[in-house]
Amino acid sequence: MSKKVLILSGSPRRNGNSDLLCDEFLRGARESGNQAEKIFLRSKKVAPCNACYYCSSNGGKCAIHDDMEEILDKMQEADVIVMASPVYFYSIDAQMKAVIDRTLARWTNIPNKEFYYIMTAAENSSHVMDCTLECFRGFAACLKGAREMGVIYGKGVYEPGDIREMPAMKEAYEMGLRV
Repeated sequence: MSKKVLILSGSPRRNGNSDLLCDEFLRGARESGNQAEKIFLRSKKVAPCNACYYCSSNGGKCAIHDDMEEILDKMQEADVIVMASPVYFYSIDAQMKAVIDRTLARWTNIPNKEFYYIMTAAENSSHVMDCTLECFRGFAACLKGAREMGVIYGKGVYEPGDIREMPAMKEAYEMGLRV
């Protein structure tokens, strides 16, 4: 059965290492017959949440008028959500954090999703990605019925494109095929 797959690429660099892994996941998901889309978050306007709670008394509408409404619509429609970020100071990057925080407007309307996580780091250890993974997992833990389906670690990559020669590229493609 075909699924709707939404890939949120938090990479600040188009064709950066985590973004390239997103492309491979996307390719695999599409080749296996799924409807898949990637949003390159840096190309979207997503302001940080200002905790005004306008959304709580206005049916999930946010007081901030930017691209987050479109992203939330797509998150609600998706069966599968892939979240990708490079590791910055052992955590997710600002683009991904802003999106996670802004789901406050409709987080209760994003139930029963399958989640995949993609992370890249300059260091060769998975340990440096622990906090990043926990950020993703913490977000999903707030969503009713969320299920973690897979994690991809792109280790030892710094310069854009370093990931191309790494096993994580094949892993991302094959994980996309299995969606």
